[in-house]
Amino acid sequence: ADGELVQYYYGLKDLVTILFYIFIAIILHAVVQEYALDKINRRLHLSKVKHSKFNESGQLVAFHLTSVIWCLYVVVTEGYISNPRSLWENYPHVYLPFQVKFFYLCQLAYWLHALPELYFQKVRKEEIPRQLRCIALYLVHIAGAYLLNLTRLGLILLLLQYLAEFFFHMARLVYFTDENNEKLFNVWAVVFVVTRLFTLTLYILVIGFGLPRVENQALDPERGNFFSFLFNNILFRMSVLLLVCLFQASVMWRFIHFQLRRWREYWNEQSSRKRATTSAKQQAKPLKRDSGYHENGVVKAENGTSPRTKKLKSP
Repeated sequence: ADGELVQYYYGLKDLVTILFYIFIAIILHAVVQEYALDKINRRLHLSKVKHSKFNESGQLVAFHLTSVIWCLYVVVTEGYISNPRSLWENYPHVYLPFQVKFFYLCQLAYWLHALPELYFQKVRKEEIPRQLRCIALYLVHIAGAYLLNLTRLGLILLLLQYLAEFFFHMARLVYFTDENNEKLFNVWAVVFVVTRLFTLTLYILVIGFGLPRVENQALDPERGNFFSFLFNNILFRMSVLLLVCLFQASVMWRFIHFQLRRWREYWNEQSSRKRATTSAKQQAKPLKRDSGYHENGVVKAENGTSPRTKKLKSP
């Protein structure tokens, strides 16, 4: 009421809050599964493999859509998009607004709840390593941005990542309902490339030009300044940028390899369909027959005589 702005800092009590929202995420997961995905699955009659992938994509579409809208609202209201310099100015960003802190705690709770969901959803053993790797990567990056006071940069990166993931899983859902409809995969490909370019540009802007200009370059863990002094060293800064570029290049290489394989399969399928259509047309053409008709295995002319020329007997 008196205009004071309350801000927050991370601590051990966050673990209790995260535990509470893990149970909330499990309940919401069950609601989406029972009242939406199970009803659609009963209509589609999918196989076991497609059934598992459909459930995974359905849950992630709901989560990514909610996270994109929520994250976009946070970065717009906090002014991180209108003022890009705020991503590194006054680093370290130790004290957080309520909505930023609450967003990070909910993100950690969701990805932690995904671990017991592997058992509840009866995920196949072949899929468990891939999903564990994905969960671990999200937890490491989100927790790292939260604990190292890089929450502003982390919000923008999560927004870009979740936007691309939303289109990918939405394209998978459409593909499971209609295997001939792959147009949304093309939309995802464009969004993926654009988000990778923005991600790489943001890394170069913040790491290469922003953090080295921070006024407080001394190591001070008590105030949350962990490594800004390292970016003052040009060798360390260039090494980090090189690692970031190599990682993004590997991601783009896998993406290009996936697209080439998908286009190759598409053109092979189209060519096989054309060959099948051509052979069917050839079989459907009427066969040319000689004039006349058959009688006792002998071709007769229309007047009843044989079409063969008769040999004259010598007298």
